[in-house]
Amino acid sequence: MIFDSLKNHALYHALCPRFERAFDYILSTDLAALAAGRHAIDGDDIFVNVIECDLKKPADAKLEIHDEYIDIQVVVSGLESFGWSERADVRLPLGDFDAGKDIRFFDDAPQTYYTLKPGQFTIFMPDDAHAPMVGEGRVKKLIVKVRR
Repeated sequence: MIFDSLKNHALYHALCPRFERAFDYILSTDLAALAAGRHAIDGDDIFVNVIECDLKKPADAKLEIHDEYIDIQVVVSGLESFGWSERADVRLPLGDFDAGKDIRFFDDAPQTYYTLKPGQFTIFMPDDAHAPMVGEGRVKKLIVKVRR
């Protein structure tokens, strides 16, 4: 898991060959004007899901994992908290892995929580389990999906 300010994005480009293009999109797009839904950046290798939704209580936000994609999550408006645990530590699956959606949920309690505000981002690698959309009120956010 990585948690940082967008101004430091270049520090992470070496982690994945597609990160530079993903961050270029984030930094060159009017995120406030971006409509909800899926937007292609580089076909199925890099795309963004724009979400506007009400946030959840921690108990209602389940940990999730991904195998094929890395998440870069960016808050556009509001404050969003995330639960986090190492994938190796989650033990209570809520169903099988859905390969079509690249996701599996878990009922474990996160090891820790942290809060993201506009101008910051978080990256979840396949070794991370994360519980997004925790907090009060509404949030507009980007989930940039980057094939590893």
